[in-house]
Amino acid sequence: MRTIAIAISMTLFAAAAVAQQAPAQKLYTSASDVQGMIAKSKADRKDQPTIASPLIRNAPYNVNLEYRASIGPAALHEKEVEMFYVVEGSGTLVTGGKLTNEKRNNADNLGGTGIEGGNVREVAKGDFFFVPANTPHWFSKINGTLVLMSLHGPSGTMMH
Repeated sequence: MRTIAIAISMTLFAAAAVAQQAPAQKLYTSASDVQGMIAKSKADRKDQPTIASPLIRNAPYNVNLEYRASIGPAALHEKEVEMFYVVEGSGTLVTGGKLTNEKRNNADNLGGTGIEGGNVREVAKGDFFFVPANTPHWFSKINGTLVLMSLHGPSGTMMH
């Protein structure tokens, strides 16, 4: 009986430890919160091209607000799809092609200084678009600022 009690205690302790390590769920963000996040990003921005703030977290999905005020690096996510909704502003999106000056950012992502080739598309407030896994993408031009909602999810769980 004592062995069972110890085993149960150890299991509960391990579960509590895992729960503490897992990122907290965030299931709701109000419109006023989004406007506050945009204002904070604008105020906090120094020289960085993008400020990302979490909107919603529910593993394995992450939704961020991205405040972009200048051109940043190109990206390729090997195991994630990404969907974007343009909240404010406009710019030029390049998808496909080949990353220039490609480098590995981490185990699942590549970056580059731009894209050679690819499909060029102007995007503006209200536009919604999808970037499949293993697809280079880059905002090659930002007209003032570009505020996006980006949803990241594992490849194979969303249509592509």
